[in-house]
Amino acid sequence: MIIADKIIENRKKNGWSQEELAEKLGVSRQSVSKWEGAQSIPDMKKILLLSEVFGVSTDYLLRDDIEEMQVADTVPVEIENEDAVRSVSMEEANAFLLHNEKAAGHISTGVMLCILSPILLILLTGMSEIGMISLGETTAEIGGTILLLIIVSSAVALFLMAGMRGKPFDYLENSYIDTEYGVTGMVKERMSSYAETHSRLLIVGIMLCVIAAIPLLMLQLVHYSNNTDLLPIVGVAVMLAMVAVGVKMIVLTSIRQGGYQKLLEEGDYTRMNKKIGRYDGIYWAIALAVYLCWSFVTNRWDFTWIVWPVAGVLFAVYREILKVIVRARRS
Repeated sequence: MIIADKIIENRKKNGWSQEELAEKLGVSRQSVSKWEGAQSIPDMKKILLLSEVFGVSTDYLLRDDIEEMQVADTVPVEIENEDAVRSVSMEEANAFLLHNEKAAGHISTGVMLCILSPILLILLTGMSEIGMISLGETTAEIGGTILLLIIVSSAVALFLMAGMRGKPFDYLENSYIDTEYGVTGMVKERMSSYAETHSRLLIVGIMLCVIAAIPLLMLQLVHYSNNTDLLPIVGVAVMLAMVAVGVKMIVLTSIRQGGYQKLLEEGDYTRMNKKIGRYDGIYWAIALAVYLCWSFVTNRWDFTWIVWPVAGVLFAVYREILKVIVRARRS
């Protein structure tokens, strides 16, 4: 076992993120990342510090032929009983990544359907108001609402399907993990291969959300010039469609990337973030409740979608606040 794997193994056994280990050693997180990726080797001073921090001998760290840990005089930090480490084999890792790929498609499609769901309601009620269809306003509204609920229920079915199929892998979020030999290298290689696609999907998705209002504004201008009442309605539908596609791309690639981070315990899935993440479901349930209540009460589906980008920004703030609380409790 090379020193890179030994650093990863001991860091995870102590329940530390790369950031936390870097703080203890007085180096940057990037330095720790390079050590673990076998891109560089710590100097002798850092080897001695690693030996003290992990509570192992320097021989164990330096010699590849020593597989079994040799305990030094210092005792490493114990992991709490409730945070027991779960071993992940190569077979389990591959099975999870396959599931994660499918789940990303289901969940991102479900989110897209939720954003698309009011389009038919907006078109039907709008065309009824300007007399383009023979349906009465009440009939159009009821019919559009029924279609909206059917689409939303289809989205919920996709969410439930992804959740039920992912149950065997819940331990990746709820427990600390220790990957078996070769798993870390395999995951890092696949994540590196996906990096370009991830960046591209993220950039295009964000751009679509940002420019989604342009068609609406342009059709509004044409409407004022030609007094065509249908154009603003079509503009709202096009805007929602662009936002839906953009958000699908963002959610799709974020879930795929998150799968790699779960196995590596990086990003949002470091051990500290796993503790914090246990409350994420409550946060997003509140966001969904706000979106649905606001939308049904005001009937402004063309505007209430703004809840999701706002919730996304506030989510980062919420996470940082929880991190401060967790660190304060530890000290």
